Amino acid sequence: MFKIGYRTLKTALGAAIAISLAELFGLQNFASAGILTILCIQVTKKKSLQTSWARFFACLIAILFSFVFFEGIGYHPFVIGLLLLFFIPVTVRLKAKEGIVTSSVIILHLYTASHITFDLILNEIALIATGIGVALIMNLYMPSVDKKLKEYQLEVEDRLSKIFIEIEEYLLSHDSSWDGREITETAAIINEAKTLAFRDVENHFMRHENLYYHYFKMREKQFEIIERVLPIIASIKVTVDQAEIVADFIREVREAIHPGNTAHKFLVKLTEMRKMFEEMPLPETREEFEARAALLHFVREMEQYLVIKSQFKGMSRKNEMKAAGAS
Repeated sequence: MFKIGYRTLKTALGAAIAISLAELFGLQNFASAGILTILCIQVTKKKSLQTSWARFFACLIAILFSFVFFEGIGYHPFVIGLLLLFFIPVTVRLKAKEGIVTSSVIILHLYTASHITFDLILNEIALIATGIGVALIMNLYMPSVDKKLKEYQLEVEDRLSKIFIEIEEYLLSHDSSWDGREITETAAIINEAKTLAFRDVENHFMRHENLYYHYFKMREKQFEIIERVLPIIASIKVTVDQAEIVADFIREVREAIHPGNTAHKFLVKLTEMRKMFEEMPLPETREEFEARAALLHFVREMEQYLVIKSQFKGMSRKNEMKAAGAS
């Protein structure tokens, strides 16, 4: 069975309502109101408002151009081409290019009338207002995406935890059987989540930011560090005492992966761990030296990982409710 989305339902219902109203008002070409509604249904409230204004403005320009070209030159197919030759660049210049297709409907109405009168212009303006107005009303409803954003958050945290488990196990046993699928999965989830969070911002006129969006941006930066350190970890071929200490630290970090902010305490532990490394005996072999150097590099990168999290204000239950609240 195919799935019908909420936008499809709004488009279908909105077109039917627009046509019914235009017919009820006794407007000529009343079916065109449905076309205008279909063109103005957008994925977000802000986008709908912006494109609706652009379409309305472009239609007014189209009426003016139609009067000048049709009444001034004549009602001929070549005149339509000449009109569009000037109309389209002007519309683009005035940043109303979204209204070009919509305006074409109005232009053809005026062309087929063979004579532009004041009543005909009022009829076209009423058609535009009806079609765009219904679209704006239909777009007032946007389903909440908070549940999906929360699911994305949990999925990202789960993948990050699994990646840290693999790092931990490799440091302890050098097991290289991991297929790395969590890497591609995490990247895909973060991208989808950021897109959805940004769309949620666009659906609130008074909200200019989204806590979830900042959260996923933060995770994206952390994930870039993880991708960068994996080859460093993979380069370690011998077991050293420092590897066990780092593995234990990684275990603590992964057990504390959540939207809250506890990075500061781990930064303190990281500083203590580095001091511990400095007090340990120097490496005796080249392999041990390279392993410890790689671990030190990894520790520096983990410090950046934690600094990024420390700069995020966290998502307590109160903040999550704020992120989910209406504007």
